[in-house]
Amino acid sequence: MRSAMCPPPDPIEPSSSSPSPSLSPAMDSVLPAAIIATILSRLDVRSLVAASAACRCLRSCASHALTFLPSFHLLEVALTHQLLRPLMPPNPSLRSIRLDCGKLEDAAIDCLTRPDLHEIVLLNCDNISGRLLREVGATCQDLRVLSLNNLAERRGLPISFSDLQQLLNGCSQLESLRLALDFSMFDDPNFSNMWASASEALTSLEIGYIPMTMLLELLTVAMGSQQCMHRVKEPIFFPSLQKLCLTVDFITDHLIGSISTALPSLTHLDLQDAPIIEPTTSSDLTNAGLQQINPNGKLKHISLMRSQEFLFTSFRRVNDLGILLMAEKCSNLESVCLGGFSRVTDTGFRAIIHSCSGLHKLRVSHGSQLTDLVFHDIIATSLCLTHVSLRWCNLLTDVGIERLSFNKDLNVLDLRDCRSLGDDAVRSLSCLPKLQILLLDGTDISDQALKYLGLGTCPLASLSLRGCRKLTNDCIPLLFAGSVKQSLQVLDLSRIPGITDDGIMLLARSRTPIIELRMRENPKIGDAAVMALASMLVDGGTHGSSLQLLDLYDCGGITPLAIRWFKKPYFPRLRWLGVTGSLNRVMVDALVRSRPFLHMACRGEELGTLYWDRSSDWYRHDDDDLDELEQWLLNGEPISDTETLAEE
Repeated sequence: MRSAMCPPPDPIEPSSSSPSPSLSPAMDSVLPAAIIATILSRLDVRSLVAASAACRCLRSCASHALTFLPSFHLLEVALTHQLLRPLMPPNPSLRSIRLDCGKLEDAAIDCLTRPDLHEIVLLNCDNISGRLLREVGATCQDLRVLSLNNLAERRGLPISFSDLQQLLNGCSQLESLRLALDFSMFDDPNFSNMWASASEALTSLEIGYIPMTMLLELLTVAMGSQQCMHRVKEPIFFPSLQKLCLTVDFITDHLIGSISTALPSLTHLDLQDAPIIEPTTSSDLTNAGLQQINPNGKLKHISLMRSQEFLFTSFRRVNDLGILLMAEKCSNLESVCLGGFSRVTDTGFRAIIHSCSGLHKLRVSHGSQLTDLVFHDIIATSLCLTHVSLRWCNLLTDVGIERLSFNKDLNVLDLRDCRSLGDDAVRSLSCLPKLQILLLDGTDISDQALKYLGLGTCPLASLSLRGCRKLTNDCIPLLFAGSVKQSLQVLDLSRIPGITDDGIMLLARSRTPIIELRMRENPKIGDAAVMALASMLVDGGTHGSSLQLLDLYDCGGITPLAIRWFKKPYFPRLRWLGVTGSLNRVMVDALVRSRPFLHMACRGEELGTLYWDRSSDWYRHDDDDLDELEQWLLNGEPISDTETLAEE
């Protein structure tokens, strides 16, 4: 085993002790170096590293290509600084960085901040302090896009108002800023005035959470600047801002009015609140507040969501009249998301559908009074809906979905927790020619519904059946009897008591190239299911070759024996694995050490990205080279089974 004190290997350049790859015939004797360099210049980072595994010539060319690569995008794995550093040599051509920073700390900041960058997108920055903001502002003067997630969330890491101030002062060309942070940490008397130095080109601003007092003070200052536009010396706040996404304490009439006045150029408004106490009249949204939306007629997207994370509550002071007033002023809307409007009936929702002729995306959650009548005469409209989400609309039945299915351009349909929907609803959806994502969690469907999908023509890429308790093992062969077998890549079979090991064996025999499979909280799923998936061959690949995500959390039959099936060569593409943490901590820890690029979730957290934000193109991403990437990042020396067993 490699000594713990030895530095990690260079991912591109082999160590002097590494055996030389075969050079017969040598790559450079077959193709001119210029042609090889041209080919490699068109590859992304992952493909470059995989190509470097072939021979010394390609390794040398790949190493050179990294010095003029325009984009460094590597979100599949989280690298340590020692592995990342040799992959990012000095590169004056580098313009875009997208990374998972789950294993990076402050030592990597110099590697992430470069003067020629135009885009920085960093996920999982929990272990990086607020110094990153300061260094971005000081170094990346030409930056156009900045997106940071979970910055400095690890306890004890410093992040301050001055860090944000340095960022805004330094990045004078910034066009899009997304900081998924708690802005209460930036509370300062100068917080509002600081935004006067923000880039005048800023068109998109997304903030994780901001206290209401800070936000209203900022909007008040911005409104003052709007009224003084004729004064040359007065700074104008957010002169170009078109997109605003915020999470606040309460969505109120005063907030809506202030945003409408301070930001006249908005085309995209996304507000969410999560009350911890029942809102009073003065701290809530009413019909009068909705009437203040879109005074300039520029809005294309509106999202008003009341989360029930802390308290079961809703917008009790808004009814059909408020929605009617909003619809009259928002006829140009292309996307509408409304959550928690419990007093709005079919009349209000129909007003939106019939007033917004260009509507493409409709999302309604907790629509407790939404019924089939909303879609009764939808065929008479000119609507071309592509994305529809109707979650927790329990009065909706199969008849309403049959009417909705007249929209032949539907691409994404979310019907989770619509408990009155059954098999006939699925039958009407099974022939939609563009339907790729279908979420049916908690509906009242049976195996017959899966038969309809299997015999249908919709090109499903993602299907979620979580909590559909009537389903049995028989639904598996029925689903994969037709063309769905060729397109389906994401499947959720969680919380279905009737699904057992036998059902998963039927899935394995179908040889469907599933990329993500979730089976959490199934009491009858056990080791036999894992063995079947590990042995599954898809199109002549290696064992379990297609799976990238497997969620087995709280499956009743899983024992420590199943952990052994996650060692190489099984599941070579696997990047996310969910298991119960108490299964066998020693074996789980040994698996983490033997597969350092495998993200293990042991506390029940959900794996992967959010359904609503997924693009259908994402499912067709070719990940055939991921195992070579992992091998060469580790220099081809994974921990052996003998070493793993010794650690156990």
